Amino acid sequence: MVVNIERLFSHRAKMLKASQIRELLKITQLPDMISFAGGLPSPLAFPIDIIHNCIDNVFKDGIYNALQYGTTEGLPQLRGVLAERMRKKQNINCQLHDILITSGAQQALFLSALCFLDPGDTYLSSVPTYLGAVQAFSAFESNCESIPMTEDDIDIDCLRRNLNRLHRTGINPKFLYTVSNFQNPSGETVSLKNRKELLDLASEYDFLIIEDDPYGELIFEGESIPTIKSFDKKGRVIYISTFSKILAPGFRLGWTIASKDILDRLILSKQAADLCTNIFGQYVAYEYIKGGYLDKQVEKIKKLYKTKRDIMIESLKKYFPKEAKWIIPEGGMFIWITLPKKINTNQLLQKAIAKKVAYVAGDAFYHDGGNYNSMRLNFSYSDNNQIAEGIKRLGNVIKEELKRSYNDEPFLQEGV
Repeated sequence: MVVNIERLFSHRAKMLKASQIRELLKITQLPDMISFAGGLPSPLAFPIDIIHNCIDNVFKDGIYNALQYGTTEGLPQLRGVLAERMRKKQNINCQLHDILITSGAQQALFLSALCFLDPGDTYLSSVPTYLGAVQAFSAFESNCESIPMTEDDIDIDCLRRNLNRLHRTGINPKFLYTVSNFQNPSGETVSLKNRKELLDLASEYDFLIIEDDPYGELIFEGESIPTIKSFDKKGRVIYISTFSKILAPGFRLGWTIASKDILDRLILSKQAADLCTNIFGQYVAYEYIKGGYLDKQVEKIKKLYKTKRDIMIESLKKYFPKEAKWIIPEGGMFIWITLPKKINTNQLLQKAIAKKVAYVAGDAFYHDGGNYNSMRLNFSYSDNNQIAEGIKRLGNVIKEELKRSYNDEPFLQEGV
């Protein structure tokens, strides 16, 4: 073993930080722990019998190819049916050569950062935002300009002010990152008006948009809003999605749609990273779509998750203190809780874990920390009884903390 291994690590490697969620997942394996921490699909959402049938078909029709290396771009058959589905479902004008299959959506984020961010470069992101994106972009020593979300949308006025300020100082952001539908962690959806406005601003100030859309199909009520990519006529939008929420995350399959110039660079970067994505899983995913299973399964998942969301909302109303605030998401997998500013959810987490319930503290979703009085709750993973019991436990922990914080406040005499 090298005595001083630290001196050999690169500066970039030393900057990497552990994911709070991945670390929390270790704790959530403890007996009787109810976890609202990880963004995990429900095991009931996995189409086990369908997957079995798809694997049988792979063995019958092409097992030797499925066990071989594949192309970096991905299985042509899978890219073809994905392109057809994107045209039909999302109105995205694409062909199979516009699609890159990645090892989950997370790899697409990392490859995008690799292709566009040099040390000191600036990018834009709505906040709070997906923790995996924070990790991927931060690894490349970049600067983030945070754009706050309002109660139900991205703050376009703030974005324009920031762009003007950056432009005056000679800083040109490389891209804007957004989870356009049922945002992770906070549940908001970017409105149709603001999607078009984002594209206009991208054209005016010459930056790209990374549209991360893992939850768009998981809509419980209301009408789906067209993707930002569907309005893209100039190749400014990199669209990213995943099979993790509509098939199973264990396959580690995602896809990216982008213009040829961008996709060529992403492909070269991917060749250096892993040569090709799990080819066996790609054949299974192809059978899944070709067999007509996907749309039916998505409908089942939506009903399952809507029930879980409704149980969590009713439990929040019943067990959480009146000071707690939340937005009811119309889809996705998460509810964002805001507590009084005197509550630090990082400190509260250990008390919650002691009561066998876990969540993710809100500061994890901010590039520079902050917002210590918020938390993200996942409603998709736990069963219905666990949701009610876990919210009851967590509500009691919060009430006790509020009571303690009120008691600790100094008493001020009138006139002092």
